[in-house]
Amino acid sequence: MKQRRSSSSRSRHQGKAQGNGSKAGRRSAGRRDAGRLRIIGGDYRRRQLPVLDHPGLRPTPDRVRETLFNWLASATAGARVLDLFAGTGALGLEALSRGAREALFIEQSAPVARALEANIATLGANGRVISADAKAFLGDTLGDRPAGAFDLVFLDPPFRQDLAEESCRQLVDGGLLAAGAWVYLEVEAELTPSVPADWMLHREVRAGDSCGRLYRLP
Repeated sequence: MKQRRSSSSRSRHQGKAQGNGSKAGRRSAGRRDAGRLRIIGGDYRRRQLPVLDHPGLRPTPDRVRETLFNWLASATAGARVLDLFAGTGALGLEALSRGAREALFIEQSAPVARALEANIATLGANGRVISADAKAFLGDTLGDRPAGAFDLVFLDPPFRQDLAEESCRQLVDGGLLAAGAWVYLEVEAELTPSVPADWMLHREVRAGDSCGRLYRLP
């Protein structure tokens, strides 16, 4: 909100100009405290991190994060996390604060990726940033995609670029999802994406022009 986080208040229509690996440009200005990201729970609770002054880059709203991580209360500890279209990395950082074992952030915009790396270092968190197009990462064309599956995936592609369904398919085709994994997918409110048939919708949350859906895999 998947800069998602660029994550948030919107107009995500700007995302089209940014390419499909970044959430920068997806949000409109006007959110309070837009220049800071506040961790809302866990070990880094109340820590405030700078958000790069980049067009449209906004953290996922506190209310949405709080709701989502209440749903994930028993699933975050020890999880291996993938934050695609990461932007500020608000969701992945929140997961690390709440006990995730490690997190991998994919962000196309090099300046946004560097700012995220700096915030990870400030927290001393176990996170790694790959500055790359998310489609290239999912298609394993980069040559440095780490092996292994993820327990928790945050997927918040730029709006109106038809990336949601393809990204879900690539997660499955690439063997990137562990058994029983959770996938949080955030899309424009008017879209009902087609996801793999065995993904079970657990909960959904609406905020502004977006809808977040949390799925559980068998």
